[in-house]
Amino acid sequence: MRRSPEKKSNKLVADGMRLANLSLAVAQSASRIEDIAWQAQLDTLVAKNLQQKHQSVLDAAAEHLFKNHPNAYEVLLETMESICTSSRIEYKNEQYDVLLMVAPVLAWSRFEIASGAIPAAKTEAITSLWQQLLLSEQARLRILPHLFAIDQLPPTHCDAYALMEKTVFNLLKQEAPLAPQELPQTVPFLADSRYLLGVVVVPAGQPLFRWQSIASPFDCALAKSEILARWQEQAAPIVMRLLPGCSVELLLPEAYYTACREADIRIRPISIRSAVFYLTQTLEVEASELNAIVAGFGTQEVPGQIDEYRVSFTLSNAPEVIYGVVWPLYQQDDEINAMGNADDDNLPGEIPAILLECGVNNLLRIPDIFAMEFCDDCSAPLFSDKEGDLVHTEMPESTPPQGSEHFH
Repeated sequence: MRRSPEKKSNKLVADGMRLANLSLAVAQSASRIEDIAWQAQLDTLVAKNLQQKHQSVLDAAAEHLFKNHPNAYEVLLETMESICTSSRIEYKNEQYDVLLMVAPVLAWSRFEIASGAIPAAKTEAITSLWQQLLLSEQARLRILPHLFAIDQLPPTHCDAYALMEKTVFNLLKQEAPLAPQELPQTVPFLADSRYLLGVVVVPAGQPLFRWQSIASPFDCALAKSEILARWQEQAAPIVMRLLPGCSVELLLPEAYYTACREADIRIRPISIRSAVFYLTQTLEVEASELNAIVAGFGTQEVPGQIDEYRVSFTLSNAPEVIYGVVWPLYQQDDEINAMGNADDDNLPGEIPAILLECGVNNLLRIPDIFAMEFCDDCSAPLFSDKEGDLVHTEMPESTPPQGSEHFH
């Protein structure tokens, strides 16, 4: 399930209308030849707006299609994600294929999860492993010397394109890596993702990855699985030094948006388990003394659609919501997978199953679908209490601060 674009009420100018029309043409094409022809025009127009940093034009077209032509919206969004993270560029009369990649790290801890600059020696070690395990012999790699939190990643498609282009030319010119500047402060979570960003460059038409050169029957899934196992084994000791006090799981470095979505999906169950562990240890209660409240949240543009579940935690003897976890939805079947099918006891849902596994036996599901409400002061998501009122989470006053020396 794709998320709806942020509502910005952008005016649909000429380029925006042409983007919408081309996306609709791709969605409606009836043959591969026609599809390729329309897609080439759409690619060119999207690239032009990315290069000129016209994010508002892209957003207006996406917003228009989301409301009126969902299939064409999918086409445009996929094109925007593809073009802003993969391209063909020219440098000194040579053509190169380039790809912005990310290696996600899932981390969970009772302490603050670190982010920030990576020492040069560790950047070189990670680069060497990434190069040896994943990339073709022709590929060159530049990893940014920074461990990113999710709110430090490029916020728009234009920003992602600019980062990719700047890093590529930095690599081709053999200049020293540029450290990111003026990144926002991270929001602390018990479980969160961290990201290693890199750009891969190959001569035009050459393979980027090792699995592109495997022999028939071309089992890429098996090849990736074997590479992932070696990546986790060899890169984990380096990454764990960057994340002291954390348990970590490394995911396979992949194309930027693909890997980010996979990290978002994989961190969801870890977030619930971490929350239950934190609450039981900090408040010195049993998991059976916790109540969980699950409510669906969605956008006003698509009534009845749930874009995320928010899980509220309360103590059995008190009504106040003390903690909350967000469970975003991405695919069409995510809603049923998350909360199950009320008409089929064999489909209990992943959220209830994880809570039961953790010892939380008291679960209440709120039937209403709420708007995506956030705190006006701190921008934290609001969570439903058992009465269906949206509230800010508040731990008991006597609770030691998250990550304090008293939490062991």
